[in-house]
Amino acid sequence: MLYTNATIVTVDEERRIIRDGALLVRDDEIVEIGKSNSLSAKYFDEDCIDLTGRVIFPGLVSTHMHTAQTLLRGAADDLELIGWLCDRIWVLQGNFTAEDGEMAAKISIAEMLRSGTTTFLESMFADRYCFDGLAKAVEESGIRGCLGKIVMDVGKYATEENKMMHPGLVETREQSLLGAIEMHEKWDGKGNGRIKVWFGARTPPGISDDLLREMASISKAKNIPITMHCAEVRADREFYASIGHTPMTYCQSVGILGKQTVLVHMVHLDDNDIKLLKETGTHVAHCPTSNCKLASGFARVPELLEANVNVGLGTDGAPCNNSNDLLQEMKLAAIIHKATHYDPTVVPAETVMEMATINGAKALGLEKDIGSLEVGKKADFVVIDLRQLHLTPSFDPISTIVYTATGRDVEMVVVNGKILVQHGKLITMNEEEIMRKAGKQAREIVARAGLKEVVKGRWPVL
Repeated sequence: MLYTNATIVTVDEERRIIRDGALLVRDDEIVEIGKSNSLSAKYFDEDCIDLTGRVIFPGLVSTHMHTAQTLLRGAADDLELIGWLCDRIWVLQGNFTAEDGEMAAKISIAEMLRSGTTTFLESMFADRYCFDGLAKAVEESGIRGCLGKIVMDVGKYATEENKMMHPGLVETREQSLLGAIEMHEKWDGKGNGRIKVWFGARTPPGISDDLLREMASISKAKNIPITMHCAEVRADREFYASIGHTPMTYCQSVGILGKQTVLVHMVHLDDNDIKLLKETGTHVAHCPTSNCKLASGFARVPELLEANVNVGLGTDGAPCNNSNDLLQEMKLAAIIHKATHYDPTVVPAETVMEMATINGAKALGLEKDIGSLEVGKKADFVVIDLRQLHLTPSFDPISTIVYTATGRDVEMVVVNGKILVQHGKLITMNEEEIMRKAGKQAREIVARAGLKEVVKGRWPVL
């Protein structure tokens, strides 16, 4: 298939932007990129899609999200993190069924694809949600998924002695670690290579030192990457301090720092923590909306970037965002650090474009396949129609993508050479059925959790 007459944002080594560009895709790969007149003449007998007035850019990579939580969108707004998690989200998630887990995966994937995310990292899918359902949803939808299976053995949260996980979510070493290994053996590489299985460690002390060390050892032996929430709130920092560590000295002590690890949030870091991240090649997933909404604080992203730490972007879960739209996350990532640093030049639009594409691909170990539009890479890309009032004029496509566009502007999404979204509609998934079933199952979860009188708005509804 030949895609012609578009502005192509390549994010290649030279960061080229090709006006009136064309992209030739065969099977799942990009075969050639160049000017439309040249490629159209060279491949005159190729099936063609005219993308006049559109911009093509690499598929977005979300380095942190919780698929299960999309069924809980709006169920825990305006609460502080520990209460939000322990009294509301964990209670709801502890009442999930396997069917709920699969439906949550489907609505998450549908929303991500519709808004331009072609690859995502699931943080820690619990055993009770049924990992098989998540993997099947990825396989059938056509999206690219790195799927973190939860690893844990303790039901505590940070320094909160009286706050425990809902019993429906607590897992043993055998359930979590050995279950993750089993899922890796079953699913890693499936879906034409689109599925990768990761370890999704709980935040210490929700996982013991011994289990973290065992997981780290297996990670190296079996080449299974690791993702883990870290230093998200002050309570996390206080916990590490209580055992004589900073966040990164602790992670180093249990062996999880390294190029196969993505640490999430990373708000409460000191200078030495940043130095250790740089030295070990550990990746960071930045989730600015979640950090703001839960009042967790502001990650030191300008300092991380200055130290050449690889930083990607993630939306986190729907109850703390409340969206899986990475384009919206890009805008906040670009503006929030300007305010905290009193400097409009920090974290420019181009840097955020990199964070959402090639940096995310690097974090997931997929930079040789995705993250930029280059010959030989997988054909994962997004198309936006610039011929709209709110996108006009467009002097610079990067500025338009980062500061103006949202997921609602996505017209086409291609993953592995296959069109999954066309004319703004999903092709591989039934949107109407997913919305109907997801709404029904979400209400049933709230009822099972006994929270019908809690999960509602504060203003009276007549």
